Amino acid sequence: MNFAQKILNWYHQHQRDLPWRQTRDPYKVWLSEIILQQTRVVQGMPYYLSFVEAFPTVHHLANAPEEQVLKLWQGLGYYSRARNLHATAKIVVNNFDGQFPNTYKGLKLLKGVGDYTASAIASFCFDVPEPVVDGNVYRVLSRYFGVDIPINSTKGIKYFKELAREVMDSENIRDYNQGIMEFGAVQCAPKKPYCLLCPLQESCVALKEGKVGELPIKLNKTKVKNRYFNYIVALDQEKNTILEQRTGKGIWQNLYQFPLIESDKNLQDGELGTLIKGKGHLPKFESLSLYNNEPIVHKLSHQHLYTKFWILKTSHILEEGMPWKKIGGFPVPVLIADFIKTLKI
Repeated sequence: MNFAQKILNWYHQHQRDLPWRQTRDPYKVWLSEIILQQTRVVQGMPYYLSFVEAFPTVHHLANAPEEQVLKLWQGLGYYSRARNLHATAKIVVNNFDGQFPNTYKGLKLLKGVGDYTASAIASFCFDVPEPVVDGNVYRVLSRYFGVDIPINSTKGIKYFKELAREVMDSENIRDYNQGIMEFGAVQCAPKKPYCLLCPLQESCVALKEGKVGELPIKLNKTKVKNRYFNYIVALDQEKNTILEQRTGKGIWQNLYQFPLIESDKNLQDGELGTLIKGKGHLPKFESLSLYNNEPIVHKLSHQHLYTKFWILKTSHILEEGMPWKKIGGFPVPVLIADFIKTLKI
């Protein structure tokens, strides 16, 4: 029994019952794949179900306002995925008459659809013999064949794609691709793989050479930048506050936030008060108090945000403000959503 057959046998016995596996609808498969990028199934499942309920077809998603899409996405992170999701839905509706391309090359033309996602949709929905290579597949192939080429190097990306194509089962590509990903997620897990009960243990190079914990190898290219955020939570006597929409190409594009003053260090109230007075769009205040004594450290892939929330109380009515009770309807970063839940007005 070869590698692919063992994967298929394991999958047929151990596959999880997931809703996107019960369909060949490319819209729903594409939706699940975008949501599950950099997201575990247990976290992504509620979002998938919410999106399918709110937008049962690609036409519904394409016609939705961006704010609704971002609000449903709130908490998943990597918000560019949500914006690309929305943009791609419009492309499918406007350029492809609402039909997803049924080839690997055609799917790759869509915004936010790379090699992995195109391979997944093509094989799951249309039985195209194209291997998928995600983090789970990298791990299984690297350990089983004992490959120590970094998976995020140019050489590694090419090598593993070719290896995946060589060992795949073209006749059963839908189940095989789902099977090897499932195997990596459940059996050949990152930190605690079940090697003793693994159907591949007899011929696994990493297990034989004691390298399971060392593989796969990944080059560390990420340099973490520290940033210091000061959110100004303005409140007038009628419980109105100020929300702004983030613009530009940085993190959280198009999400909403309280007015932000970014600094190069942690600020004290006196320092911040001076900066606020220099901001024309912020009101004169009677009091300014720090809500959280220690900065909340919000960790993103390339940045650590040291965040303070400052409560600014003013006797001036915020003419362009909005009632506090309404801000829950706006899409905001999860950092701000968590704060809103804790502040009692």
